[in-house]
Amino acid sequence: MKNKKYVAFAVVFVVLAVLVYLQFRTWRNFDWARLFQYGLNWRHIFHGLALIYLAYFLRAVRWKIFLRPVRQQASILRLVPPTVIGFTALALLGRPGELIRPYLIARRENLPFASQVAVWAVERIFDVGGFTVLLVGAIFLPSKLRAFTDAAPPEIRHWIHFTGYALIALVLGLLTVAVLTSYRGNRIAQWVEDRFSHLAENLGHRIAQKIREFTVGLNTIHGPFAFLQLSAVSVLMWWVIALAYKEVTHAYGAPMAAMSATKVLLLMGASMIGSMVQLPGVGGGSQLATISALDHVFHIVPKELAVSCGIMLWLVTFVAVVPVGLLLSHHERLSLRKLSEETAQADEVAAVEEAT
Repeated sequence: MKNKKYVAFAVVFVVLAVLVYLQFRTWRNFDWARLFQYGLNWRHIFHGLALIYLAYFLRAVRWKIFLRPVRQQASILRLVPPTVIGFTALALLGRPGELIRPYLIARRENLPFASQVAVWAVERIFDVGGFTVLLVGAIFLPSKLRAFTDAAPPEIRHWIHFTGYALIALVLGLLTVAVLTSYRGNRIAQWVEDRFSHLAENLGHRIAQKIREFTVGLNTIHGPFAFLQLSAVSVLMWWVIALAYKEVTHAYGAPMAAMSATKVLLLMGASMIGSMVQLPGVGGGSQLATISALDHVFHIVPKELAVSCGIMLWLVTFVAVVPVGLLLSHHERLSLRKLSEETAQADEVAAVEEAT
């Protein structure tokens, strides 16, 4: 397992190194000294930090709604520390730390780990859906992003519209899968297990396990009112994150003054796509994608400004959680490395118990 992890890290490192080389080869006159000379309005930076922490609080509110059928007495304030520690683990450890948040919540609320992994899986749909509502609305309804899109070169306008249609198709596909899984989840899982049981590393069973977990997660949505609450909190959370992006860009003054909350939704989308390729504790992909969007879509000049802003956005929206997360983990006497190992073991135990 460790060898596979090291190979994956090596592949990601090579990909990022190539991307960095290609990016800066086109900027032959890049002035590294100038990169660190931009004066920032720190009031905007602090506003951005406050908004990002508000978004973590809203994540705890949303998880509380998920827990209502099984833990109605669950406290939002009790869910905030696992949320912050979980995102700290994600920032420092990368994907191996992704399931620490559901693991801590399961342990704190005395619930099966598999049930909270299921909630985490369903949460991803609401994340994609909430962001899509905002971005698609900004692209196709009257807004500053719509005005910017209409005035953009044809190739930029084409890709922005394509992104909107692709997100709509993705959300509709996820909703279709969710409905089918809700009604026929166990049958689908059994079919997958039988159909792919001959593949290496028991792949059929592992896929079936994820389908069953997802089915359990969907059962936490009890009725239309809960669905509307989860949707409203998700949209509000992503709007708060968009406001945080706007505050950080406005910290650079006049060159970034035109970046409205709707426009930065494109930066958020670029950052989310780029985050698929990044190193633990270092990032890389999200920064490069954000910098590329600032350069090629919004034509931010000089290029050193785009780089500085891209790095600052990553620090505020992704890394800023680390100090508070480490303080909370120290207060609760938790080791992120041990939590990662315990989470992996709990995941394996859940798979074995389901198989038996």
